[in-house]
Amino acid sequence: MPVTAKVSVRTATPADASLIHQFILDLADYEKLLDTVTASLADTTAALFGEAPRAFADIVEIDGQPVGFSLWFYSYSTFVGRHGIWLEDLFVRPAARGSGAGKALLANLARRCVDEGLGRLEWSVLDWNAPSIAFYDSLGAAAMDEWIIRRLTDDGIRELAGA
Repeated sequence: MPVTAKVSVRTATPADASLIHQFILDLADYEKLLDTVTASLADTTAALFGEAPRAFADIVEIDGQPVGFSLWFYSYSTFVGRHGIWLEDLFVRPAARGSGAGKALLANLARRCVDEGLGRLEWSVLDWNAPSIAFYDSLGAAAMDEWIIRRLTDDGIRELAGA
């Protein structure tokens, strides 16, 4: 990466849907979860750019070339009494890691939190992903070791719903 490379972040547009979907697949491959991806390009497009989107994305570029993305949505903390941002995905292509692209994506979300008076910026990271954990630690992100994520999907959701 040239020393003079310009890192910039922009809001994703509908023209980025295919790129974002590919980034999602690349992230899933990196996380060894590619076989669990069921989202189609149409699903990604509808979620981010449909009539009433509930998820949002930003693209990070180096010298005008897309190298990664963040996908996020608003959360709410009853304890803080304010909304926050949940970062669902953050991905930077391997060749661009170490360029400041990941930090630029997180800084962009932090600025959004400050500008909108949001109380938290949160995300999860796989426990084996030492490089990402070290990166997040270097930014001052606190590990929430006392919290365990729980998940219901498909049949579990239907069963609980009584369907």
